[in-house]
Amino acid sequence: MRNNDTPEPTDIAAALALLSRLPISADHTRGAAAAWAWPIAGAVIGALAGLAGVIALAIGLPPALAAGLALATGAIVTGALHEDGLADTCDGLWGGWTRERRLAIMKDSHIGTYGATALILSLGLRWAALATLFAAGHGFLALIGTAALSRLPMVVLAHRLPPARPGGLSAQTGAPGATTTAIALLATLVIAIPCLGLATVPALVAVTATTLGLGAIARARIGGQTGDILGAAQQLAEIAALATLAALVT
Repeated sequence: MRNNDTPEPTDIAAALALLSRLPISADHTRGAAAAWAWPIAGAVIGALAGLAGVIALAIGLPPALAAGLALATGAIVTGALHEDGLADTCDGLWGGWTRERRLAIMKDSHIGTYGATALILSLGLRWAALATLFAAGHGFLALIGTAALSRLPMVVLAHRLPPARPGGLSAQTGAPGATTTAIALLATLVIAIPCLGLATVPALVAVTATTLGLGAIARARIGGQTGDILGAAQQLAEIAALATLAALVT
């Protein structure tokens, strides 16, 4: 697996193939070195979700329905990849008493009470925030900006935390280097600032807070990160960013 920190154009296709169900063929041999493009892939996913919301508004649907259709489109495009990570993370981190048991629960495909509750809260909070943003005329750009912002924590945690499961996907992909992580931050800001303007600052602060919190819990409970932890980080960051933006427009 090639793992140098120099960005390559093919990394964007690799990021989209990894983080979405879009029919894209890609070379994954660069592994974590392509992680700088995860926020760009997020922006593409956010744009598709936002477009669904804009179309819904254009045909006369209310902002609440537009927000729901945007969320549904995002889940379809990603295959609910990050939602699955959030559910598994909550079931594992709070459903087991030992590190080994927590990791076993996270690997189990069944969903438990913690996971179901987390999914309901995630969808409900994001729906409420998006409905507010669509009503204020900011839904499309907000989705693009927050989709990019919310993929950055995945890169940061993969860089900062060791893999908790030696044979897991996260361990196989490898850890993004410092340069890759820095480029991911730059790509995120290049996307977020035109979309969110000055609101990028408080949104980024909120995203940072959720990332630090989840990272500390994951390190304490399972000794590192997994693919599920990264998915949960995306969900928490998106909730935090959307809630911050909704608060600013009300």
